[in-house]
Amino acid sequence: QVQLQESGPGLVKPSQTPSLTCAVSGGSITTNYYAWSWIRQPPGKGLVWIGVILYDGNTYVSPSLKSRASISRDTSKNHFSLQLSSVTPEDTAVYYCTRDNTAGLGPYDYWGQGTLVTVSS
Repeated sequence: QVQLQESGPGLVKPSQTPSLTCAVSGGSITTNYYAWSWIRQPPGKGLVWIGVILYDGNTYVSPSLKSRASISRDTSKNHFSLQLSSVTPEDTAVYYCTRDNTAGLGPYDYWGQGTLVTVSS
């Protein structure tokens, strides 16, 4: 059974660069051909795909966030991370990590429980 567990800073101030981590257990993030995505849901809004890191380490980020978001991984710890720069209150959301085998396109067979990031001064 694959499990994903997000962790993040909780509350951050505008202009900061928070990092979130998704710890994966029950399966390796390097296993062919899985993809590991970050998705967020702002309060009262729908899910928004942020980006993905593939089993081979390649990454893709949504054009709307490409200038501010970066995704990386640590294979020794079997986790992957999202860094989001220059955050504003509009980045307040629950952030989820997920797995699929379609390069981030879904459907996602595993989700973390989500971690709330609140951007406020």
